[in-house]
Amino acid sequence: MPGFILIAIGGAIGSVGRYYASRLIMLLSGGVFPLGTMFVNASGSILIGFLAALSAPDSRFFVSPQARLFFMTGICGGYTTFSTFSLETVALLGDGQWIAASTNAVGSVLLCLAAVWLGSATAQLMGRSV
Repeated sequence: MPGFILIAIGGAIGSVGRYYASRLIMLLSGGVFPLGTMFVNASGSILIGFLAALSAPDSRFFVSPQARLFFMTGICGGYTTFSTFSLETVALLGDGQWIAASTNAVGSVLLCLAAVWLGSATAQLMGRSV
C-alpha cells in the first residue's frame, strides 16, 4: 500500500481519536482549563516517543517503514503534531544540541502564538472591511 494512503488512514484515526479524547477530558474536568488539549499533546508525545524507541534501528523489535508511516506520521500526526515537535526537540537534546533544542522549543511556542494572533487579526480585519 502506498505510504500516502497509510498516512491518510492513520491521520483520520488520529484526528478522530484527538476529538474524542480531548472532548472526554474536557467533559470530565468541567472545561475551565484546556486540559483536553494538554492531555492529547502529552499522550501523543508519550506514544510517539514509545514508537520511535520501539522502531529505532538499534531496537530488538522490527517495525517496518510502512508501520512507522502509519503509526508515527499518520496516527500520531493526526492525533497531535505536538508529539512530532516534542520528538524532534528531544532528538536535538539527545545529540547535545542544547541551543538548537531551546531555540526550537521557545521559538515554536512564540511563533505559533504570534501566528494564531496574526491569523485571527487578519480574519477580523477582513470581516470589518466587507
